[in-house]
Amino acid sequence: MRKVLFILSFICAVSISQAQVTKGNTVSSKEIPPVWPGCETESSTSNCFNKMLATHIQKNFKFPKDYTAADKGTKVLVSFIVNKKGEIEITQVKGGRNSLQEEAKRNILAIPKMQPGSLNGKPREIKYTVPFNF
Repeated sequence: MRKVLFILSFICAVSISQAQVTKGNTVSSKEIPPVWPGCETESSTSNCFNKMLATHIQKNFKFPKDYTAADKGTKVLVSFIVNKKGEIEITQVKGGRNSLQEEAKRNILAIPKMQPGSLNGKPREIKYTVPFNF
């Protein structure tokens, strides 16, 4: 049991510290997440992003016209990126029928354009996956 805990903590420590070593110097790179419109002045833009995303999904959620009792509890996963221009691009949709997938995609594509994420001061695509439970 101790060996397993040691290995797990070692793996976590290695994966968390994403430092680059250059000629004896350590340079840490911090990824900065996208900034949702209206979150620019928040102390934690990441927390604000998550709150705004949840609010957006709730406000824009609609059941498809052909939704039935058989669809209750269906889970659709939408993977998307906020690209280097701050726009949404859907990369994958899994689960549920086509009409449920289309509704989940419509909701995600309605996300407003935002300030893109960055790494080392350069715009970077940031990937997200959001579950929709119908």
